[in-house]
Amino acid sequence: MSEQNKFPPKDPGFTKTIKADIKKLKVKDDIGQEYKDLKDYYLSDERKRKLESMGGCRKFFLIPWWLLKALFFKLTPFRRILLLLSIFMILISGNNRIDSGNVTIDIIGPGMIGGFILLFILALELKDKLLAKTELEEGRAVQLALMPEQSPKVKGWDIWLYTRSANDVGGDLLDFIEIENNRFGIAVGDVAGKGLSAALLMSKLQSTIRALVYDSPSLSSLGKKLDTVFHRDSPSKIFASLLYSEIRIDSGEIKYINAGHFPPIILKNNQIEKLQKTAPALGLVHNADFNEQNITLNENEFVVFYSDGLTEAENYSGDFFGEERLLDSLRDKQLYSSRQLGESILSEVDNFVNKYPAHDDLTLAILKRI
Repeated sequence: MSEQNKFPPKDPGFTKTIKADIKKLKVKDDIGQEYKDLKDYYLSDERKRKLESMGGCRKFFLIPWWLLKALFFKLTPFRRILLLLSIFMILISGNNRIDSGNVTIDIIGPGMIGGFILLFILALELKDKLLAKTELEEGRAVQLALMPEQSPKVKGWDIWLYTRSANDVGGDLLDFIEIENNRFGIAVGDVAGKGLSAALLMSKLQSTIRALVYDSPSLSSLGKKLDTVFHRDSPSKIFASLLYSEIRIDSGEIKYINAGHFPPIILKNNQIEKLQKTAPALGLVHNADFNEQNITLNENEFVVFYSDGLTEAENYSGDFFGEERLLDSLRDKQLYSSRQLGESILSEVDNFVNKYPAHDDLTLAILKRI
């Protein structure tokens, strides 16, 4: 047994933890963000629409009531009964002393018991959350293990790949496949939805691409096979956009199919060209055609693939980063490396968002011909 494993890690000191928490505390921002998160999670779309037409005074009283109702009905039956019991005991709490002659006895009153029951419910809910978080962290570790190298080495190309998820696990697809010694595939996609369900479907799509790509005679036939499998194995009304491309060592040509994904952006001689979508997303249309497209890059020219988490990155005012800001961030970057260009884009996105929580996964794949 190693020295590190002989003794379990000690719990952090209570006083030290509280001091650290106080230093990090930003009361106005923290309360505002937590309250917004509560409303986003607990309130239905219908109730959010009703709030838009209400006055401020009515909202002030109605939102807490709706939040309490939603919280109550999300508890298990046993915990709902405990919650009612704790509220009842707090409400009937009163004098907690018994006077008998010259002797006064302090007893634990109903209010204190109600408080203990609330703490018990909180402990149960926290336990559930931590178990779910552990499982999500394990899922995230698997996702990271499936991610490609950020800067894969391909002769004649400078490639930079990047993805980050809004939650513990994400639904964006990013993959790099060495098909042959001189032939390589790059996949960028986005599965509809968020969280664990999108992540599972993304992993399924990634494995399907890897299984089919070696034996497909063309990208068009690959697209048809992927669409057939996605239709067959996915829940109804679920779809995935996909931009799959292939490059070769000895050529600046890029072959690709675009199944409903954001079109690639090309940088040539400081001119920006946006390509077109050529087919519907996977899972939307039966027997769709996926036409193979070709572009050719010369030295120092780029192609940029991205997901909607980039252009739809949102700030505190509710504004999106948008396509125009993305195009502006690409100008006059001809001499950048792929990594420099990617990090420059991310820096502009992060400055625009200004620590506002991300609501969608963000993926970038940048290819430069060298």
